[in-house]
Amino acid sequence: MNLDLLFTLANLYVLPFWALMILLPNWGVTRKVMDSYLIFVPLALLYIYLFAGEINSETAQALSNPKLADIARFFAEEGAAATGWVHFLVMDLFVGRWIYWQGQQTKVWTIHSLAFCLFAGPMGLLSHIITAGIAKKFFPGTEETPTSASPSTAEG
Repeated sequence: MNLDLLFTLANLYVLPFWALMILLPNWGVTRKVMDSYLIFVPLALLYIYLFAGEINSETAQALSNPKLADIARFFAEEGAAATGWVHFLVMDLFVGRWIYWQGQQTKVWTIHSLAFCLFAGPMGLLSHIITAGIAKKFFPGTEETPTSASPSTAEG
């Protein structure tokens, strides 16, 4: 399949999930959709497909003992860049889902952290960590729940 098309479809695929978490966080449909790990399956399969198409003995050796110059050369290829981008999409969505469920469980506001996470995952994660810490310190009713808690344990 055309690499540009796969790249575009991957970008479009994640948008409804982000829209639900950011715009309609308390809607029952959002909770039901975000309760499932199945949302990650298509992106994970696409990642595996792209990764398998990019890996060869040279790239495997470079990735097994990474040097910055080797990684830069690897990602200079469109297929490798698409593979890396899909990796970002799935991992940012996974972190966004975690932030979403933390907000649902603790009643901590997450819209800003989710928006950051959509565009720059680590910034969204840091934003949520700071927000949760501030909420815990200044608003005692928003106590943290165990990080191992299942999303299905969220009240709803």
